[in-house]
Amino acid sequence: MIDLYYWPTPNGHKITIFLEETGTPYRIVPVNIGAGEQFKPEFLAIAPNNRMPAIVDHTPADDGRPLSVFESGAILLYLADKIGEFLPLSPRHRVEVSQWLFWQMGGLGPMLGQNHHFSHYAPEKIPYAIERYVKETNRLYGVADRRLSDREFLAGDYSIADMATYPWIVQYERQGQDLNDFPNLKRWFETIGGRAAVAAAYEKGKAVNTKPTVNADSAKILFGQTAETLRGAAAGRNAAGQ
Repeated sequence: MIDLYYWPTPNGHKITIFLEETGTPYRIVPVNIGAGEQFKPEFLAIAPNNRMPAIVDHTPADDGRPLSVFESGAILLYLADKIGEFLPLSPRHRVEVSQWLFWQMGGLGPMLGQNHHFSHYAPEKIPYAIERYVKETNRLYGVADRRLSDREFLAGDYSIADMATYPWIVQYERQGQDLNDFPNLKRWFETIGGRAAVAAAYEKGKAVNTKPTVNADSAKILFGQTAETLRGAAAGRNAAGQ
């Protein structure tokens, strides 16, 4: 059994997609990031970067004590290795998947996240920042579109690289993008969106939360935290004897 510490965001959806695709038993443990639950001591014990998702695998392959994993890309690699699906064993094919997974983790996700922030959440509209990240989003969409011009999925066969990337494209309109400008990416997007496991994953998300995560109150929690926030959480954990 996998405990999935989760909130229905792009990074959270990555993991439910994989678990639904593989039929892996899991239990969702909601982490309401808008309410600051990511700073609870018990969550920081498994996710020291105070970001979800994170997992606890109660039946790791080495038959040892429960194993926790944080960072969505690391979780996908761990689960794919353990279950033996969506990550090829061949070194050549494995590196194809890995490089596109890391492209999402290091480029697509962070840049689109900044797009969301400055376009929709920043208290001050800064034209340069908005233009910077909308254009970078457009560039990254173009990278994916070219990649998909001669193959069905990012690494050839459907893989964890596609599962990691798809949830970030779902909000293309909020990112100032038109999928009609990227026909190969649009075809890929519609193909993945039509998969039963992907639909099931998003339904799981709706069962957890359908309200906007970011509002005037939650923005104070989600944005502008410092190291002192974690020190305070750690102090609370120590005071509780954990």
